[in-house]
Amino acid sequence: MASNSEIPKSMFAWRKHRGNPEPGHEGCGQIVQIGPEVTGTKFKIGDIVALHAVSGCAMPDCSECSRDLSQICEIGHHSGIGQDGFYAPYAAIESRGAVLVPEGVTPAEAAVATDAVTTAYHAIHRRGEVKASETCFLFGLGGLGFNALQIVHNIGARVIVCDIRQERLDEAAKLGIPSSDIVPVGKSPQEFVMENDLKIDTVLDFVGTHQTFEDAQHIVRRGGKLLCIGSLNTENVIHMKIGTRKRLSYIFSYGGQVRDLEEVLQLIAEGAIRPQVKPARLEDFPEILKQLEEGKVESRIALMHD
Repeated sequence: MASNSEIPKSMFAWRKHRGNPEPGHEGCGQIVQIGPEVTGTKFKIGDIVALHAVSGCAMPDCSECSRDLSQICEIGHHSGIGQDGFYAPYAAIESRGAVLVPEGVTPAEAAVATDAVTTAYHAIHRRGEVKASETCFLFGLGGLGFNALQIVHNIGARVIVCDIRQERLDEAAKLGIPSSDIVPVGKSPQEFVMENDLKIDTVLDFVGTHQTFEDAQHIVRRGGKLLCIGSLNTENVIHMKIGTRKRLSYIFSYGGQVRDLEEVLQLIAEGAIRPQVKPARLEDFPEILKQLEEGKVESRIALMHD
């Protein structure tokens, strides 16, 4: 990262509160410097802000930003995604990528909100347009999936949950998901849907394996939606006859936008969403990485700078 003297004048400088075991695309920090070319800002030195990794270039001739697709802009800086990110004591970011952290939201929660919550929120609200009247089927209760469960639950839609880990299903039950809406570990989703005569309006696939994508196409009702977020298998098979005869919508989603992050942080402040994140010291990174490789990290670890 650039030193303070090298930070572009149109950017903010931040003192880092949190990093993660990735290149640093999720972050929260405290403003320590504001470039003189930043005008009309609501921010001030000392503010705690969540850092959006890909806020786009905002140029009027950008083929993505001009179509409200800032998160897939190829011109703007991609913090922690192939470029310098927030995994450092100091980082620079365009002012449009910063969001004030509301009272009651911890830096660790704010950091994971920038991706693990915002990605799920954007997919469900903007792409899938899930309504309270729907019945959804959710594959995967990991770092993004459990946030997705809370988002759908907050909308008021019915959600059927499926995961291969009993402890994650137990967490869903604690959230208030009835046992009748939890697919037992080892139970075929197709059999579960058939036996319970369920009409699945939208499938939320936060796993993206051959099996979940296959099941999704079979269990969704006619005219339904498949919302694809996970990609554990980089290639899956679309059944053309099933998709055509059911008139299915296959919807892919990637990341989120600053407006999503603003809404997500407010939901966290209100207690409607509680990201599952545990704080740890930056010095503990080698041990945390070992735990991650061994599958002992259940959701997110926030590595905190002193």
